[in-house]
Amino acid sequence: MTSTTGMGSVVFALWQREIVRFVRQRSRLIGAFVQPLVFWLLLGGGFSASFRPPGAPDGSGYLEYLYPGIIMLTLLFTAIFATIAVIEDRKLGFLQGVLVAPVSRISIVLGQALGSTTLALLQGGLLLLLAPVAGISLSWGGVCAALVVMVLVGLALSSLGLIIAWRMDSVQGFHAIMNMILMPIWFLSGAFFPVAGLPGWFSWIMNLNPLTYGMAALRRCLYVGDAAAVSQLPQLFPSLLITVVFASVAFWGATKTAKRHFLQ
Repeated sequence: MTSTTGMGSVVFALWQREIVRFVRQRSRLIGAFVQPLVFWLLLGGGFSASFRPPGAPDGSGYLEYLYPGIIMLTLLFTAIFATIAVIEDRKLGFLQGVLVAPVSRISIVLGQALGSTTLALLQGGLLLLLAPVAGISLSWGGVCAALVVMVLVGLALSSLGLIIAWRMDSVQGFHAIMNMILMPIWFLSGAFFPVAGLPGWFSWIMNLNPLTYGMAALRRCLYVGDAAAVSQLPQLFPSLLITVVFASVAFWGATKTAKRHFLQ
């Protein structure tokens, strides 16, 4: 009971620290929320007059198609900004103090990942309020299901960010690796363009991308009751299952990376 309580207090303390740090650093809100919103308005508005996604329902445009992808981009940016804190904490000596404490590495990683996931959920939830602007009519069931998917994807991306951050010694190197890994998996998830109509080798890459299924699950949740709008996407249950596996494997990898760097 004592160890469980101790683990819970460590997780809560690290989670709370992420929330407090976010509140004090308002510039992160601009980077993780406003920037994807600007991308959506500029790209969606610019392409809507000349591009209609293959398989999209009649009456829908690119602004509507890109909207779920922008929610995913918000989760991605939140993971990037939140996990940068690992590098800063290492330089300030905070992580060294936590690592020498008699607590498990799992609780440390879990606290960091949950803090980032909570911020991703809050900012992604704010974007859900703009669904009517995109032309999407949401139901309460669809909103709840979308929030569950966002939690899973946020946890996966945050854990993936932690894997990279624990290995980095500089913020510049972190940004370079994140841009090389996380941005491409967003572009190749079906967020920016659909799989339909792409060359075979390109569609294979997208189908192997685990974020593709998180993207598909999110779209299906947003279009509950509109089968025509998601007819070409993977089914909801397999997509959720793959997303759960993605989050679990990424969290396991983050925990292993933290343990390895502690032993070094």
